Amino acid sequence: MNPDRDTSTVLAARGDARARSGTAAEFMPYLPAATSPFAPDDVDPGDLTWAETVAPGGYTSRVLARGTRLRLTDVTGDACANVLLLSALGPWERLNVADTQKIPWQAYLGEGHPLLSGDGRVLATIVADSSGHHDAFCGTTSDAWNVRRYGDAAPQGPSPSGRGLLTLAASKHGLGPRDLAPSVSFFQGVRVEPDGGFRWLGSAGPGRSVDLLAEMPLVVLLANTAHPLDPRPGFTVGPLRVHAWRSAPTGPGDARFTATPELHRAYLNTRDHLEAR
Repeated sequence: MNPDRDTSTVLAARGDARARSGTAAEFMPYLPAATSPFAPDDVDPGDLTWAETVAPGGYTSRVLARGTRLRLTDVTGDACANVLLLSALGPWERLNVADTQKIPWQAYLGEGHPLLSGDGRVLATIVADSSGHHDAFCGTTSDAWNVRRYGDAAPQGPSPSGRGLLTLAASKHGLGPRDLAPSVSFFQGVRVEPDGGFRWLGSAGPGRSVDLLAEMPLVVLLANTAHPLDPRPGFTVGPLRVHAWRSAPTGPGDARFTATPELHRAYLNTRDHLEAR
């Protein structure tokens, strides 16, 4: 018990709680978002709709409007942002990693890459990328994997699994394990070797970021946990910074709208779906 804090009565406890109302934590959402101490230099703080620092081994989630631009930043070079996107109009439409690799004829995520649903629509587009170290092959870790690697996988423990954290994030939106499709991850790269095996690249370094543009209203689930192929013996993860602000979805005036026949069709499918609503 802290002798400097009096919580002996209800009134004393209320006074103690109110006295601590301005206390800030290292890892927290910033409310309102415009008060973020880490607001990007190229964004008007008044345009921010989401600002948060996600702890190593932490998770978060948010519903984003169409046209929202979401920036993820790897602060120390050890973040691993495991991301799953679902349509906020109906969560049965969700990220399809196979189509995300197939439609653009490119398995490696980078600037200009669409993140597609299984219905041939673009959930989000990667519109900026200073990292280039990402992964659309391995998914995230399971409880069994983390228990075997680190000895523990509890969400509140020292080495939570990505699957466990995404399950908690999904529950905030009335979703469960059946809604969790394979995810993609940012900031810890993977490449395919000539023999078909995977090679872990690690991080491109601290301070790198990736921007996603929401092409549909989205439920964003995010877990910041170690990559399944990370060879380091300890559970190693760094903080992840999240900022989102108002922007505009990809339209006919953007070069990527007609960059390839496949992408053009996917963007047309997306616009048709939303305009019908």
